[in-house]
Amino acid sequence: MLLDSGVFLGNKILDVVFIAWFSAQFYKVISSVLMEGQINIRRLWDTGGMPSSHSATVTSLATCVGLIEGWGSSEFAMATIFAAVVMYDAAGIRRAAGKQAGVLNKIIERLTHKIEEKIHDERLKELLGHTPFEVMIGASLGVLVGFVMEGYLLT
Repeated sequence: MLLDSGVFLGNKILDVVFIAWFSAQFYKVISSVLMEGQINIRRLWDTGGMPSSHSATVTSLATCVGLIEGWGSSEFAMATIFAAVVMYDAAGIRRAAGKQAGVLNKIIERLTHKIEEKIHDERLKELLGHTPFEVMIGASLGVLVGFVMEGYLLT
């Protein structure tokens, strides 16, 4: 089988998916250097932001499956539906949860100031999801990585 020589668990698709994920996350580190003037290595593991690594990951998976199994295969259909659900979640539910965390942080901050007593020890994480644009760019990155790595997949 073509996939028997990959680095991750002997599977080339996993290799390509990792490259797509890493590319998206590494971009976040680079952009933090350009925007903030300092390296923020935590961006390699953080959620949210530009581009969506969730989208890059699942679209590279679907692209790899399409290239190997065929665009009309059941496996490609499953990978595509999985990608759509993940991207919907990233731009919808997770983004809404991040907005709610922002509102709760403001309420806690104002209430703490008003009653002069600490209510909660840490701020809730607000950067959880993505804008539709961040999802679209992440999805495009994933498809691009899949096609760029086609030669690797098929050797």
